[in-house]
Amino acid sequence: MKVLSVVGTRPQLIKLAPIAWELAARGDDHLIAHTGQHYDHLLSQSFLDDLGLPAPDVNLEVGSAPHAEQTSRILAGLAPVLAKARPNWVLTYGDTNSTLAGTLAAAARDLPIAHVEAGLRSFDRRMPEERNRIVADHLADLLLAPTAAAMANLAAEGLGARAVLVGDLMLDTLKAIRDRSTGPRGDEPPPFLTESPGPYLLATVHRQATTDDPKRLAAVVAALAACPQPVWLLVHPRLAARCRAFGIDLSHGALRAVAPLPYRSMIAALAGASGLITDSGGLQKEALALGVPCSTLRAETEWPETLHDGWNVLVPDPRDLSAAVARPRPTGEPPSPFGDGGAAAQIITALTSRTGVATAPGAPPAAALVTT
Repeated sequence: MKVLSVVGTRPQLIKLAPIAWELAARGDDHLIAHTGQHYDHLLSQSFLDDLGLPAPDVNLEVGSAPHAEQTSRILAGLAPVLAKARPNWVLTYGDTNSTLAGTLAAAARDLPIAHVEAGLRSFDRRMPEERNRIVADHLADLLLAPTAAAMANLAAEGLGARAVLVGDLMLDTLKAIRDRSTGPRGDEPPPFLTESPGPYLLATVHRQATTDDPKRLAAVVAALAACPQPVWLLVHPRLAARCRAFGIDLSHGALRAVAPLPYRSMIAALAGASGLITDSGGLQKEALALGVPCSTLRAETEWPETLHDGWNVLVPDPRDLSAAVARPRPTGEPPSPFGDGGAAAQIITALTSRTGVATAPGAPPAAALVTT
């Protein structure tokens, strides 16, 4: 079986890792096409290194650009790659522009598409991520759903026959890293935490709806600065650029601005935090899996499972953030809605059971694909 994975962002590398490990263990042919949507070292190469992933076979290096331009660059770059590789499956992950472009490019070549993390819905089509995931689901041949709620969403849209409940790859990666003994890098928190001991909150802000609106961004930053504990804000390049443009100070009050972290350090920092503040999707899940209360700076979430018992609360109005982070920690163990950490094996089983003869007889092996 030959599989081509299209990835381009930090969260997609986290999802890719257990797929890459599983395919390598089986001896299958796995090509990795990195779009370059995230190109900052701390959001790309550090994750490849931290997760033991091979260098991508292709890096399109599309960089930052508006939605339409970035998507079109990826489409143009993937066309010759897919034409030459002719894989049995094209795997797209999540809900980014790389997901959308990878799905459209594979569909144009009539190649079988499997969408990882299918069925998520925030029910807010103003979000680019929501539009991307809907298109990916409706074009894909195999829908790999992480949760029962995602399966229900797919059934409601008439896509249930193509859907398989596999669990969430995030949990695979998290368990592998937490269980693996790899020396001092394994569980060490980042240096800024060891230099400033005591309770703290961890924060990330990167979504377009927050960063591109100067009034909302200023309100979010002010709310972070007013929190009752120190807030270590991991500054995404988009956030840094917008704050420079809008003249917003990221280091005042409770706020401490630091660079993004490699995956292992990120998980160590999150595990030790008294709470997470984010507008990210994936971090809501990681916080729940680690038993860390989360406050999400949005009016909706594509991960409703995280809202159980108040482990995650939605904070659409930044003025409510201080009260949200000061809420009591939920009692008992957090729920486990994302499977048992074996999603990659389930996904490979689903792919192999649906792979007949090679998609294109005589397709060249992975080693014949020229790296660009």
